[in-house]
Amino acid sequence: MLAIAPAVRDALAEGRPVVALESTIISHGMPYPGNVETAVRVEETVRRRGAVPATIAILDGRLKVGLDAAEIEHLGRRGQEITKTSRRDIPFIVSRQIDGATTVAATILIAAMAGIRVMATGGIGGVHRGVEQTMDISADLDELARHTIVVVCAGIKSVLDVGRTLEYLETVGVPVVGFSTDTVPAFYARESEFAVDYRVDDAAEAAAALRAKAELGIDGAILVTNPVPEVHALAPAEINELIEEAIVSMNRRGITGKATTPFLLAAIAERSGGRSLEANIELVVNNAALAADIAVAYCQSAEPAR
Repeated sequence: MLAIAPAVRDALAEGRPVVALESTIISHGMPYPGNVETAVRVEETVRRRGAVPATIAILDGRLKVGLDAAEIEHLGRRGQEITKTSRRDIPFIVSRQIDGATTVAATILIAAMAGIRVMATGGIGGVHRGVEQTMDISADLDELARHTIVVVCAGIKSVLDVGRTLEYLETVGVPVVGFSTDTVPAFYARESEFAVDYRVDDAAEAAAALRAKAELGIDGAILVTNPVPEVHALAPAEINELIEEAIVSMNRRGITGKATTPFLLAAIAERSGGRSLEANIELVVNNAALAADIAVAYCQSAEPAR
C-alpha cells in the first residue's frame, strides 16, 4: 500500500534530506494550470536547496510518497474531483482504490510511515471561527501532536481563529516557533498579535530542536512559522476585512466542514483581485526553501564528528 518513489526511497536509505509536501494545495488550493506550475516550482525549490521532494497523495488506493510529473498533472487537472483526504478518509480511499489528495494531517501521517522528518505546506488548519456553534476543529492539530516532524508553514490560515488554535497547540504540546519573527505570522500577513513560543534565526536551530525531540522520544511536531515574503504580504486590516466578507457569503450558502477552507480561499482571491492567490503561491515556495534547509541541517547533525 505504501509506494515510495525510487529517488525518495534511496535518499531515506542513505540518510539524505527529504521534504514531504501535501497535495490538497494542488487539487483544492488553486485553479489549473497554476496549481501544477506551483507544485513543480515547489519541488524544484526543494531540489535546489539540496533535498529530495516527496509530494504525497493516494492514487488508485496506493499511498504514494513522491509523485512524477504525470501524477502531479493528473491531480491538477482533476482538481476538486479528487477527494480531499484526511486521516479518517484514508481507509476508504485505499479500500475503494480511488484517488485522494492529502491534507496536512494525512500528509504528516503518511510521511511518518515513510520515515520523513520534515514537511512544508502553506498554512495549517486549526480551530474555526464560530467554533462554539460548529465544533469545527481541523484534524491537522491532533496529527501534529502524534508525530515527530518539523512542519514549516506561513502560520495558521487567517480564515481561522488563530488565538484558539494556538491554545489548542499548547494543550497538545506542539511548540510554535517563529523563523526570524517574534509573532505568529497570519498566512497572508507577516505578523499577528500573538507571540511565538520560541524564535529561531537559522535552519540549524530548528534542526537541533527536532534532533533533541527525537532522541528524547517526545512525540509531536515542531511547528515552524515562516512569514510570507514582505513584497507579497497583505496588510492585516485588509485581509481581515476580506475574510469577514467571505465568511458572511459562506454562511449564507450553508457551506460547512471540509468545503469551508477552499471556498474561503477562493472568495478571498476573487475579492483581492488575485493578490491573495499570488501571496499563497509565494509563501508555499518560501516555506519549501526553509523546509529543505532544515532537512539538510537535520541530516548533517546526524553525521559523526570528524
